Amino acid sequence: MKQHDANLTIRRDFQRLSPELLAAAARLPTATLHEAGKKIGALPSAIKPVAPQFRCAGSALTVHSPGGDNLWLHRALDIAQAGDVMVVFANGAHEHGYWGEIMTTMAQVRGMAGLVIDGCVRDGVLLGEIGFPVFSRGLCIQGTGKDFGAIGWINHPVTMGHVVVNAGDLIVGDADGVVAIPHARAAEVVAAGERREAEEAAILRRLQAGETTLSVYGWH
Repeated sequence: MKQHDANLTIRRDFQRLSPELLAAAARLPTATLHEAGKKIGALPSAIKPVAPQFRCAGSALTVHSPGGDNLWLHRALDIAQAGDVMVVFANGAHEHGYWGEIMTTMAQVRGMAGLVIDGCVRDGVLLGEIGFPVFSRGLCIQGTGKDFGAIGWINHPVTMGHVVVNAGDLIVGDADGVVAIPHARAAEVVAAGERREAEEAAILRRLQAGETTLSVYGWH
């Protein structure tokens, strides 16, 4: 059987975001970052945390995987670094469990920040117990293959919904969903998100004092 040389479509290095910026991003809600960036980066709403407490912030390690095959996810795990969030487009083939307990354990040992997959995973209860943040379309017990002749891409752009995600982009996930912010705008959007949170805190104090939303926002 002819095998694809994976090195031809794997980019091993990309510019990652600083730990300080990731820590600041981790403190902000995904909706705030989406709004602060002027309504950018919202990944498909079907992608949600496997366990409600899951939250992640990291640099995107992108994977375009053949449908129903998780070999390229294993290859991405092999080159992942601490703080990476693996972002996987599974070629539109959602009904497979691409990820489970074994891969989660390896990702956690490598210090990865999370997984975001436009597809399903399995071992949901165990993933919640392990605590490594996984965001997916849901759970599916149907297995995957490993076709060594199939072509995939690592750290090339992937499209999820209407959003193009590049390696190194800021990825933040929480109970509401996942947002992707371009690397070049990450610092700007995080700073705008911090200002937005402070402004909303002030608005909440005014509402708690008895004002109305119409008066606060000047919508009379």
